[in-house]
Amino acid sequence: VQLQASGGGLVQAGASRRLSCLASGRAFNSYSVAWFRQGPEKEREFLAAVRYGTSRLYYSDSVKDRFIIFRDNAKSTVYLQMDSLQPEDTAVYYCAAASFLHDDYHTTDRYYNFWGQGTQVTVSS
Repeated sequence: VQLQASGGGLVQAGASRRLSCLASGRAFNSYSVAWFRQGPEKEREFLAAVRYGTSRLYYSDSVKDRFIIFRDNAKSTVYLQMDSLQPEDTAVYYCAAASFLHDDYHTTDRYYNFWGQGTQVTVSS
């Protein structure tokens, strides 16, 4: 499984940005895909997750009112739509995937064994 994250860039506060995570390789029907981010001198933070093959979506409390995760099965892509971006959203954003036996997702990054390369989002004030 290979993941490729893209869509980052420099935006002004209040703007929106959509990130993409393109998956290739093994079929994703049983994989959960999540977005994480890591800001300067911060730990990696869980943002949102979707389990392929279901409509179940999960969000962290910090972004649930501003970010939306959704997928396009035909394009093997999972998106993260980010609205009302603020300078504190500045971070490297990663997508990750794993096939969980019992759970739909995990908020801890160590449970994910496939990672994209990260895409930088910088929000200016």
